[in-house]
Amino acid sequence: MKTGLFCNYENQHQDARRAIFEQATLVKHVESLGFEEAWVTEHHFNELNLSPSILVLMAHLAGLTSTIRLGTAAVLLAFHNPITVAEDIATLDNLCNGRLLFGIAKGGPFPQHNKHFATPTSESRAKTLEAIALIQKLLYETDVSFNGQYYQCDRLTIYPKPLQRQIPVYVASGDDEGIGFAAKHSFSLMGGPPFSLERLKNTVAKYRALNSSGAENLMLARFFYVGKTSDEAVSEALPFIRQFSQKMTANSAQLMQNSANPNQKPFDRTNICFDEDYLIENSIIGDVATCRDKIKKFQHELDLGTLALKPSSFDLQKNLESLTRYNQEVRNYV
Repeated sequence: MKTGLFCNYENQHQDARRAIFEQATLVKHVESLGFEEAWVTEHHFNELNLSPSILVLMAHLAGLTSTIRLGTAAVLLAFHNPITVAEDIATLDNLCNGRLLFGIAKGGPFPQHNKHFATPTSESRAKTLEAIALIQKLLYETDVSFNGQYYQCDRLTIYPKPLQRQIPVYVASGDDEGIGFAAKHSFSLMGGPPFSLERLKNTVAKYRALNSSGAENLMLARFFYVGKTSDEAVSEALPFIRQFSQKMTANSAQLMQNSANPNQKPFDRTNICFDEDYLIENSIIGDVATCRDKIKKFQHELDLGTLALKPSSFDLQKNLESLTRYNQEVRNYV
């Protein structure tokens, strides 16, 4: 199992420059600890998470690092022109010397995204899957012609081409269509911090029923804080957990209220849940022994490829100390 950092670019101090450079400090720190990957999230219209220009931020990280692999977690493809994304991804792979990992998602639950990017929620998944199909052709082929429902091109070749022969692709989806698409193309899977273990197990099982290879590369992101005691860890992480819970609960309620999709899954403890107690229990938060046990459970149930840790203190120094404690007292025991 590889260890990664999950990067949300939190702006808890209401200082954008500070948020950007504190996140860069965390990435450089975990690279020095030997972490293998750093994954950057995409958020829009959000005063608390300053990562709308995900590939720009990753280009910045590419210049600050030399060994750690850099992943998108994830590019929200329904809101981007896939031709531009293909050009940016290929350029970024060259900038980071072939260290790029390409994660994609349809996004949600964020109704403002769909509204302001003029993409109905009902179209997000179809646009995402069509976009990645076009991007894969543009990255590795020449004179590409494509005639999809949403995107078209005629004898198009993009430059530069990626440095890697094949940039690894990760798909964040619990939907049967998305899982089937990932399995068909041997893409890997991603699971976010609020995804329930039950949902993740079902996703992996469906994938493996279609394709016996690829699911072992599952990237699981989890909120994280390892403290000297479990009480200390929970106390330190709780303000972040509470803030996240309140915001996501409001977003999901708005989405359910406005959804015209009869198949819209509920946000509950069998799917995706934002309750405080659920998030703490299903995160890697506690003392050393507790964190070891929680990680071993995820490994046993999911056969993880990468565990991406999202430090959950609002204090940079405490997050650095927690990551160091993980490296010294947890990592070699799981």
